[in-house]
Amino acid sequence: MSAQDCTLDVEGKVIDDASRAPLEFVNVFIQELSTGVVTDEQGSFFLSDICPGEYHVNISHIGCASQLLCIQIHGDTTLSILLDHSAHALETIVIEGTTNDLANQASESINRQVIEDNTNENLSTLLETQTGVHLIKNGTSIAKPVVHGLFGNRLTILNNGIVQTGQQWGNDHGPEIDPYSADKIVVLKGASTIEYGGINLGSAVLVEPTPIKKSEHLHGQLNYAFESNGRGHTINSRLEKYSPSLAWRLNGTVKKYGDRNAPDYFLTNTGFEEANLSLQLEKSWRDKWLANVYLSTFNTELGVLRGSHIGNLTDLENALEREVPFFTEDSFTYAIAAPRQDVSHHLAKAQVKHIIDDDRVLDIVLAGQINDRKEFDVRRGGRETTPALSLLQTSFHADLKYTQTWLQDWTLKVGAQFQGIDNDNVPGTGILPLIPDYRSWRTGTFATVNKTADAYKFHLGLRYDYELQIAKTISSSLPREIITFENNFHTYATLLGFSLKLSDSQTLQFNSGWALRAPAINELYSTGLHQGVSGIEEGDPNLDIEKAFKNTLEYKWIPSANFSISALAYLQNFKNYIFLNPQDQFRLTIRGAFPVFSYEQTDANIYGLDVSTQLTLSRSLLATVKYSYIRGQDTSNDIPLVFIPPNSLFGQLTYRVKQSMDLNSTIRLEESEFELTGRWVSEQNRLLEDQDFNDAPPAYFLLGFKASTNLLTSKQKFRLYVKADNVLDTVYRDYLNRQRYFADDLGRSITAGLSLKF
Repeated sequence: MSAQDCTLDVEGKVIDDASRAPLEFVNVFIQELSTGVVTDEQGSFFLSDICPGEYHVNISHIGCASQLLCIQIHGDTTLSILLDHSAHALETIVIEGTTNDLANQASESINRQVIEDNTNENLSTLLETQTGVHLIKNGTSIAKPVVHGLFGNRLTILNNGIVQTGQQWGNDHGPEIDPYSADKIVVLKGASTIEYGGINLGSAVLVEPTPIKKSEHLHGQLNYAFESNGRGHTINSRLEKYSPSLAWRLNGTVKKYGDRNAPDYFLTNTGFEEANLSLQLEKSWRDKWLANVYLSTFNTELGVLRGSHIGNLTDLENALEREVPFFTEDSFTYAIAAPRQDVSHHLAKAQVKHIIDDDRVLDIVLAGQINDRKEFDVRRGGRETTPALSLLQTSFHADLKYTQTWLQDWTLKVGAQFQGIDNDNVPGTGILPLIPDYRSWRTGTFATVNKTADAYKFHLGLRYDYELQIAKTISSSLPREIITFENNFHTYATLLGFSLKLSDSQTLQFNSGWALRAPAINELYSTGLHQGVSGIEEGDPNLDIEKAFKNTLEYKWIPSANFSISALAYLQNFKNYIFLNPQDQFRLTIRGAFPVFSYEQTDANIYGLDVSTQLTLSRSLLATVKYSYIRGQDTSNDIPLVFIPPNSLFGQLTYRVKQSMDLNSTIRLEESEFELTGRWVSEQNRLLEDQDFNDAPPAYFLLGFKASTNLLTSKQKFRLYVKADNVLDTVYRDYLNRQRYFADDLGRSITAGLSLKF
């Protein structure tokens, strides 16, 4: 290329996608040329003396997820770029091609950058800073999300569009999904999640990779992180390449952690190992037929706190009062002994989408899953290598959806879904199974109608499901005999959503939904020791269908790119609410002494308020505050509900170095940030004295810090970060952590990470 050809201009404007206000101080950087500019007060930028060719342009701004654009320059070029600055601040989401599906739903999201900057976190803990989201934990490495007080069987988690099926009923069973396989994680909090399974009572978590970018270059990244607490290592690698014949993306993650530590002692036997892999394939024909295949495998070995398994009733009573757990060792180790868990989860999905014309789309999905769970107890006679619980579950999922748009602003979506589950106890444990062998078949159909106008959006939906359960239990009395239960459940759900645009900067959203949920197998037929949570759980075969009525009202105000606020109020009314109730007894078994929990039903209300706000204090300083208020009441007995999250407050102060720093002619530092975070969790002081084995722990405050920067070269992009959690090394116990009966929560931890992108 001769010098006189390099005379092209590239100009453009960057605006906030939510408020449509121009964004200043946005970095626009062309990687191949190691050159860039910053937008002015009008959001405008200008680059000159550019040669024709293909370039990667990195767009970054404080409070936004970075964008990497691949553009072809043949002449003078003008770009118009949207960044979800205000939307990201409120943790809302913009999904290309599916905006109508989420338009009337309260939602929060986590982008790819947040996932990459929190390699020490699992899927659930990534969501903990979102308003309305809490965690129910079992120790240090097992957690599952709680949305508006609901979790487990009531919370649908979709892995790349497929309802995750496994042993999700257990509080010690976190979602077996590698967050590194996702580009965004979305929490739907409204009542409008009717097409995502029909049993979720208003909440769903979507774990979604984005389509492969149409760049025929090989792109990828390598991530590594070390965490001091547990001396944990995480390595992740991701490669992708687009081709008209076949586009592919490969993602792999390996983790290894040893014993974690509380501020004053090691948490013995809390290490874990993890190895995950996923493959995404995409193919299109004439932009009318789109096909993709997704394969993933998740494999982990988890240690369970040794001090949570007690041999006799006297020691159990002492363990509940001890400051330091039994069996605590003074030295660190990577060894994982009993009690422990081995879990594998495999998913295969095939999807075909036919775009019939501009107004009609047909979508077909087939998927299968295998979940293999083994739990190993502390057993005598060298039998610790024999699992005390061994469950193998296979499931099949089929989904057919048809979408049609007419009159440009009406959208109809109808669908039919089938799910079959085969759950077996693998023989050889020598122990009566906690969960019986069962088969479950569920067939559902739904229809939704959306209307989109300039001033309002309207959403209406209906759903019906039929579920057949066949369970084979073993009698607890002698002589043993097989008892077969067959259940037929008919459930339905309805919803109404309305969004009103009050002004250019204000919106009001209302959702109302009514849903029925059939009792799950564990709620009906559990019997025995649930090893992972160190408790005996007992089901009730006479449980009735649970009925829920949920209403949400959300107000959003985004007057500018520098300020935004959102407030969401919700009320859930339950008839026949199913919950796990601590009993006023301990039970001695040949496997040790354990507290007893029973599944019961009552009428209940759960209500609360989520508030989130962002304020740009100066050109470099950004503040975010999020508050969650929640209450749960057993209305039949006029007492508080157990296991309802306490109120929480989260704040974040971010300082960004506006100006890039050129280290030399080919290397520059960009997007350097410093973050200070604080999380306050109140005491759950509404419980009565006899509602739990121990008093709820006191309130606590956790301080965090993170520093990060991007290092850009002409060919590659590096990201470096250091973060510290629980900086003050606070001693605390969390009410929703089942192991808080025996041990303190995690102490200070420092994580250092490096990411290479190319």
